[in-house]
Amino acid sequence: MTDGLHAITVTINGEARPLRVAPSRTLLDVLRSELGLTGTKKGCDVGDCGACTVLLDGTPVNACLVLAVEVDGAAVTTIEGIAPAAGQLHPLQQSFMDLGASQCGFCTPGIIVMAKALLDRHPDPSEEDIRFGLAGNICRCTGYTKIVEAVKDAARRLAAAPPPAGR
Repeated sequence: MTDGLHAITVTINGEARPLRVAPSRTLLDVLRSELGLTGTKKGCDVGDCGACTVLLDGTPVNACLVLAVEVDGAAVTTIEGIAPAAGQLHPLQQSFMDLGASQCGFCTPGIIVMAKALLDRHPDPSEEDIRFGLAGNICRCTGYTKIVEAVKDAARRLAAAPPPAGR
């Protein structure tokens, strides 16, 4: 560590990534600048808007508030890693597209990641559950009605989908 950088290994979207990071560098900046994963957005940069939401070992976090050195050995899922396979969309992504649940789209990646965490823990949420679950993610363009409808639609799609192979 003579150059001031720390060696870490993080599994990002299923791929182990060895990195050398400055101790003050946020996970958000490493994702965007070093790894080119620009789907995770830099909004307020103080943890208020949710645009930078990622899953850290399955738990939603604001990547702007997490230092990269803190995720050594962890698994991070970004919006780029939500889809089940290359060329496919996650049911949340498909529902957002089909129902027009985004306006400018800046907040959409963070909302979809947060909604995935919600549906992972609560596969059949009520409207109240969805609104509460997404409360930390701000959309400046819309009144959230289409967002809530898209999450409900994705929950229906996920419930109707066959279980993954091997289970």
